Amino acid sequence: MSIRVLLADDQALLRGTFRLLIDSCADLEVVAEAADGQEAVDLARTHRPDVVLMDIRMPGTDGLAATAAICADPELSGTRVLVLTMYETDEYVAQALRVGASGFLGKYVTTDTLLAGIRTVAAGEALLSPGATRALIARFLAGPAPGALLVPPERLDDLTPREREVTALAARGRSNDEIAGELVLSVLTVRSHIQRALTKLGARDRAQLVVIAYQTGLVRPETRRAV
Repeated sequence: MSIRVLLADDQALLRGTFRLLIDSCADLEVVAEAADGQEAVDLARTHRPDVVLMDIRMPGTDGLAATAAICADPELSGTRVLVLTMYETDEYVAQALRVGASGFLGKYVTTDTLLAGIRTVAAGEALLSPGATRALIARFLAGPAPGALLVPPERLDDLTPREREVTALAARGRSNDEIAGELVLSVLTVRSHIQRALTKLGARDRAQLVVIAYQTGLVRPETRRAV
């Protein structure tokens, strides 16, 4: 079965370009296009896509508000949002992840990177572009706005020591293969630990698990010396 994609961008030319790229792949298909955030929310509820390719800056309801609405809708629990924008700043990355985005890419990325990104978030993995440095993301995620905590810190007590260890490594940007190598586990075992942590913490995907890890203090932002 193909991965169903909803395009949300206020520029018709870009939407047309993205549609051509996506529809050229046998495993991907565009099911609808939206020119603003509210239309994206409405079309997501109608078509139930696997992935929404979401621009941030759009007229009316912007991409961040639309992402929050989609990710908060229990009827769209199977829909992932990949934010694609020209404005790749740390604040935008943190806001997008806080409201539930599964990934973030700049519009300058290559075709192969974009298509791989869609497949990555559709598979439930987190995706952060190279320009979004982990240290800066961590700094913003560790200081959430009042009431923005996804889970209280004591919920970490529900995790086993191994699940906490695997979650912490995932939050530091390690892939499943890297975690498996570091802990001398099979990749299948790592995936099982990640899935159990997701279930226990009520996280919709790996990206949200990263946010929870920083917000609860399981992982601390790295501090760097001034040069």
